[in-house]
Amino acid sequence: MFAPLGLFKSVACPEGPHCRQLNCIFLHSETENEEQKPEAPGLDVAKDAVRESEPASKRRKLAHDDHHTGQPEQKTKLTRHDAKPTAPRDINDLPSARRKVSPPPPSKTQETAKEDAKQKLPADPAVSASAAAAAGATAKSVPDAMPGSTRRKALPKQYLNPRMLKKAPATHAVRTSILLKLHGAMKALNEKAAKLRSPERPSLVLSPDELIVMALDEEQKTAIDNPRVYGNVIKLRIVQLQKMTLEVWEKEVTAYLNSRYYKIKPPPTTKPTPKAQRFTTDLKEDEEIIIARMLRTELKGKEQFGYITRVPTDTEIAEARKGMEAAQGWEKCERCAGRFQVFPGRREDGSLASGGRCTYHPGKIVRPARKATDHITGQAEAYYPCCNETLGTSAGCTKAEHHAFKVSDPKRLAAVLQFEETPTREKPTTEPRKPVTFDCEMAYTTLGLELVRLTALSWPQGELLLDVLVKPIGEILDLNSRFSGVFPEHFATAVPYGTIPKTAITATAAAADLENGEIKPSSPMQVVDSPAVARTLLFEFLDPETPLIGHAIDNDLNAVRIIHPTIIDTVLLYPHPRGLPLRYGLKHLAKLYLDRDIQMGGNRGHDSKEDALATGDLVRFKVAEKAKILKRAGWTMKAGGVL
Repeated sequence: MFAPLGLFKSVACPEGPHCRQLNCIFLHSETENEEQKPEAPGLDVAKDAVRESEPASKRRKLAHDDHHTGQPEQKTKLTRHDAKPTAPRDINDLPSARRKVSPPPPSKTQETAKEDAKQKLPADPAVSASAAAAAGATAKSVPDAMPGSTRRKALPKQYLNPRMLKKAPATHAVRTSILLKLHGAMKALNEKAAKLRSPERPSLVLSPDELIVMALDEEQKTAIDNPRVYGNVIKLRIVQLQKMTLEVWEKEVTAYLNSRYYKIKPPPTTKPTPKAQRFTTDLKEDEEIIIARMLRTELKGKEQFGYITRVPTDTEIAEARKGMEAAQGWEKCERCAGRFQVFPGRREDGSLASGGRCTYHPGKIVRPARKATDHITGQAEAYYPCCNETLGTSAGCTKAEHHAFKVSDPKRLAAVLQFEETPTREKPTTEPRKPVTFDCEMAYTTLGLELVRLTALSWPQGELLLDVLVKPIGEILDLNSRFSGVFPEHFATAVPYGTIPKTAITATAAAADLENGEIKPSSPMQVVDSPAVARTLLFEFLDPETPLIGHAIDNDLNAVRIIHPTIIDTVLLYPHPRGLPLRYGLKHLAKLYLDRDIQMGGNRGHDSKEDALATGDLVRFKVAEKAKILKRAGWTMKAGGVL
């Protein structure tokens, strides 16, 4: 039995006045009859006699004894032999049966507790209606929501001092300065919410300590998730807060309070939430196109980085074919760096390649940046992000059926499929074509890395122009589904191009095929017989003056074998600080500048429509920046250009 700690002193005893416990742990009234309950008349007579002749010293003294008798209690010493059996008395003759017993005090139910809480609830303007309704929960139950005042009382005094991290992305002074600016932007929005508070909707005004905790949480999360670009991410966040509307701020505060303190029911919305968030500018469509043409990138001089600016000659192609024949199909695996032999058209035994299975790491090597303390603690070792294994500790964490290789030499690429320059329109018109953003997915074949999917969208609307599967020229070694997002079932269920009417694919990529926030490939997809057919379809939307937009566009152009003079490459719009060949990934840029998570499919791979849409929005981001610069310089927009 556990010790009586008074946990049940406020709960009425279930037995009421008939309780026979000497030290009952439940609540009893002072006027309650505390005498022991007599046993039924049918019990043994000797037991009743012994109970009646029990010494008085062993009985509990009641407060009403002296009052009824008027005499002090006499202690009578009796032995067991002195007890005489007496006849059982009627239960109605007992004094306790004739005495009035007051009922036990009623226990507080949940409803009365709520009424008391409402009366004691202070008039706090920062307390939301939903939190005030939940303030009546008893102390023994865990409420679904806490009032703002209760929540503030639960927080200790907070200070704007960055939290300690095992690996801080910046010095303490830098982090403190950034934290002060972040807190200042949040404080301005919080004060605006306090001034514009209306009784019709719940108030989401934070207390000073809550506001500090919110700033500390966000700064710490950024420092842990994005240590390498900590400064850029947090500065962009501060700018975003400075330009944020009150409605967006309330949504962010609601999400923050839900994750840290309690659950707030979202207010009923009459308008449906959009499935995809597009980056928008304050410019008209023709103004965006005019400025986008100013972002054109010159590719000449960048041939050493993979950009092909001229069509290889027949002599160069013949030399490349001689080299390929001399090599007899021996290649270097791009994934494990091993040597193997490929057999285009299959060997006699049906094999496509030698060397057996390929064991490799799918993630690129991460080399931690050097620090000033490396001479003391030692430099951090390079590792693979796919499995977090240190470089050199294992051969790989993933196995593939075949080895694979990639061809980058323009002459060898042209030996498989010759390059073509973008043709001019047969009937030239004064109105130029709108820019096109496109993305390609590739797979490994016996001829290298070949095109298997091509997607083109109009810019800036994001209207779907073309989305087809492509049958490669060589035999497939690996569909590279982990990145391409193309699986065998896509080809198995695909229909020939032209089967689906064009009117059925005019929906925008931002709204089409969305499922759980992700853009899914259409089912079934259309398929063409070769990369050359896909290139011809893409040429229908291009002329030499049409801006062609892409990310790391050299890979896409080489896969389709196109040489286009008007290029906008987001790799060159957002250059790496150390220059080419180092590049920022599309996923990183989309998160940094658009606050959008893409390529989240895991093993399902990428989606070319999603990537093309993000690439186009990154260009729109640069267009908006360029427009502000032109406006400050005094330039104005006119039809066909800038004045």
